[in-house]
Amino acid sequence: MQPYVLSLKTLFKQNANPAQAGPMKKYMRDQFDYLGIKTPLRVALQNEFIKENGLPPLDELDSISRDLWGLPQREFQYTATSLIGRLENKLEPEFITTLEYLLVTKSWWDTVDTIAGNAVGTHFKRFPKVREKYLKKWRKADNFWLRRTALLFQLGYKKDTDFDLLCEIIHENLGSDEFFINKAIGWALRQYAWTDPKPVKKFVKATKELHPLSRREALKNIGD
Repeated sequence: MQPYVLSLKTLFKQNANPAQAGPMKKYMRDQFDYLGIKTPLRVALQNEFIKENGLPPLDELDSISRDLWGLPQREFQYTATSLIGRLENKLEPEFITTLEYLLVTKSWWDTVDTIAGNAVGTHFKRFPKVREKYLKKWRKADNFWLRRTALLFQLGYKKDTDFDLLCEIIHENLGSDEFFINKAIGWALRQYAWTDPKPVKKFVKATKELHPLSRREALKNIGD
């Protein structure tokens, strides 16, 4: 394990709160163990740690991220996504393999959505060839977390959103009974509606096969 991770692990364990760990685990449907460090304290600890130790060197970010992902408590995965987020504009194209690993390992909405809407979105903007290769693979993947990522990576794009592409990917997922896919469809549409509601309304009206959850989420802030 990387020394950087060992030091971070020690700091977090010193600040663990078992009384909070149980409720945090329950909130996440018992998917993961927790140290019981709530977000404000975790962020403060991260900032303190980074102030003293700096951000990870780029050539060690893959191994540090994977080490953090391998620890049982969920706070360490949150810290990995935070470190990646701070460095997302400096990542090399090959880091997409790390992002893919994190998306399909210990997958749940909390980490997948953070990675999809931030690091992946930035990476795909910076490296069109990476986007072309991995989006082609992810949008057809059996792993629905990768398909969710394909639906959500444009969340922060606003006017730069390729709405036609989004609609294509939505059509590929119509008929799914997976909650996280149908929720993502609605979320992606609702997010773009802040920028341009007319095409969203038109798409929702024309797409009769849209799941009721997706339809409700898409129109949440713009009405019928």
